[in-house]
Amino acid sequence: MEATETAKLEATETARLEAFSDGVFAVAITLLALDLRAPVQKDVLNAHGLAGALAGEWPQYLAYALSFLSILIMWVNHHHLFIVIRRTDHFFLLLNGFLLMVITAIPFATNVLSVYLVGSEKQTAQVMFSGVYLLMAITFNAMWRYASAGKRLLGDRIDVRKVQDITRQFRFGPILYLAAFGLAFASAVASLALCVLLAVFYALPSSITRAMHD
Repeated sequence: MEATETAKLEATETARLEAFSDGVFAVAITLLALDLRAPVQKDVLNAHGLAGALAGEWPQYLAYALSFLSILIMWVNHHHLFIVIRRTDHFFLLLNGFLLMVITAIPFATNVLSVYLVGSEKQTAQVMFSGVYLLMAITFNAMWRYASAGKRLLGDRIDVRKVQDITRQFRFGPILYLAAFGLAFASAVASLALCVLLAVFYALPSSITRAMHD
C-alpha cells in the first residue's frame, strides 16, 4: 500500500511539473507572435505598396518561423522525456526551471535578430541568438543526463530502446549548437543556416534520427 501511495505522489509531482512547463512553453510561443506587426503607412509608401512592405519584413518572418519551430521541438522533446521520467527531485526541478528561463529568453533573442539581421550588427545579433540556443541544448542535455544516470528518475518499467533513442538524439546537440555559436563570429548567415538545419533535424521522428546515427 505504501509503495502504491508513493507511486501516486511521484506521478502527481511529475504531472504538475510537466503542466507548469507546458504553460511556459505556450507563453513563449505567444510572445513570439506579438513581435509580428503590420507595416506602417510610411513603409508601405516607401515600398510602393503593401506587398513590397510585407516582403521587406522577411527577417521577422524567418526569425519567427525558426524560433516557433525550435520551441515546438523543445516542447515535443520535453514531452518525450516525461514518458520515461517518473520522479523528480529538487535539483531536477532547478534544471527544469533554468531550461524554462532560457526558453522564455528566445522571444527577446528572436526580436533582436529580426531587427538587426539585415545590417552591420547582424553578427552580434546572431551571436546572441545562437548563444541562447546553445544554452538550451546544454540545459536539455543536463536534465536528461541527470535523470537517466543510474535510472535515477526513470520509471521502473521503462522501454530501454526509448531511453537509448533519447540519449542518441541529444548526444551531439551541444556540440552542434556550439559550432553554430562559434560560426556566428565569422559568418552570421552561415550560423543562422546551421541553426535552421538543426531545427529541421530535431523535428525528424526519432526513428529517422536513429538510422542517421547508426
